[in-house]
Amino acid sequence: MENRKQKAIEHTPNAWALLPLGVFLLSYLAVSCMAGDFYKMPITVAFVISSIVAIAISKGGPLNNRIEQFCRGAANSNIMLMIIIFILAGAFAQTAKEMGAVDATVNLTMSFLPGNLLAAGIFIAACFISISVGTSVGTIVALAPVAVGIAEKAGMPDALMLGVVVSGAMFGDNLSFISDTTIVATRTQGCEMQDKFKVNFRIALPAALVVTLLYIISGLGVNETYQPESIEWVKVLPYLVVLITAVAGMNVMLVLVVGILLSGLTGLFTGTFDIWAWNAAMGNGIIGMGELIIVTLLAGGMLEMIRYNGGIEWIIRKLTARINSPRGAETSIAGLVCFANLCTANNTIALIMSGPIAKDIATRFHIDPRRSASLLDIFSCFVQGIIPYGAQILMAAGLGATSPIAIMQYLYYPYLLGLAAALAILFQYPRKYSVAK
Repeated sequence: MENRKQKAIEHTPNAWALLPLGVFLLSYLAVSCMAGDFYKMPITVAFVISSIVAIAISKGGPLNNRIEQFCRGAANSNIMLMIIIFILAGAFAQTAKEMGAVDATVNLTMSFLPGNLLAAGIFIAACFISISVGTSVGTIVALAPVAVGIAEKAGMPDALMLGVVVSGAMFGDNLSFISDTTIVATRTQGCEMQDKFKVNFRIALPAALVVTLLYIISGLGVNETYQPESIEWVKVLPYLVVLITAVAGMNVMLVLVVGILLSGLTGLFTGTFDIWAWNAAMGNGIIGMGELIIVTLLAGGMLEMIRYNGGIEWIIRKLTARINSPRGAETSIAGLVCFANLCTANNTIALIMSGPIAKDIATRFHIDPRRSASLLDIFSCFVQGIIPYGAQILMAAGLGATSPIAIMQYLYYPYLLGLAAALAILFQYPRKYSVAK
């Protein structure tokens, strides 16, 4: 009898259960807007406040029981696996950076740039670097200063070259095997990274090719060339190994461990750092993932409370009330993650929040998990790549001393990626992955 009662509580649609989400949006989005600084309110604090509200209004009985329910959500196996991957990704990224892999990769890709294809070349370089390192912000930090210098020498608008860098950075953010968004999208939908990549790549590649053509046209008549420093091939090796092994289907945690070891040994071999500096780099990389780990735990707990009290069920019923086809369900998934991203200005957090809901919708309408993961990732990166208050555009604008609004007109790839994904939903492309088997 008690089990029946618990089941009824968990599955009874209840709009009131969404109050913690409203509190989060109010405390994070509204406060930041009123302060005139979108990053004035720490997202961790906003999640702490909303988590307290979630526990306070829950139907789970005594306070201790409600706290335990929250903890069960935070300690969900998918959440814990994501956290382990985040830890390894942080250690690898920082080790590779300290070893000099980022600079070496930049020099390698820049050495192949023809003089009249600067914009297209920078875009391709940003695509390669971002898909290798798995971070759009890191790619922007590495390439933006170089892009601005090239723009000044070639007489091209700074905003154009910064838009090129952001576009290429979002390409890798969407497709990289070690990107936060890929990790979260695949874990919440229950599919393998390489399978999601196959679907995602078929939608993203046409957009990237069209963008490359647009940037070629933009760069016609420019004859200046960038003179890169000497290429240290051995320092590029860790990124290449990580990319190749990930594409080959190796377990992502094993891929990252191999990347950490290879980056560290390369640094020791080249004398870039000693064993203690390697340890420090790994530690700093892990610490750098601290906020994301905290937010992931709090979001997991809060969403579990919302689900337990019927909030997720209420959202699903409202979203699917007039849906009678997989195409409509995919549209609702796209709208859900876009709205979450607009509110949080963080595509990883948007995926953490919308992923479980999208999984339920995908299951109900027999959408292939590989496709739902792909659509989630694509639309989150589409929104993240065009909002002027997102970290990517703000970072590029700051490094290039340019207005975020000026950069937006040159963000060809995010715009076309969103269009390509919308057309993929409309025409059910690729058809092989449109319906779950």
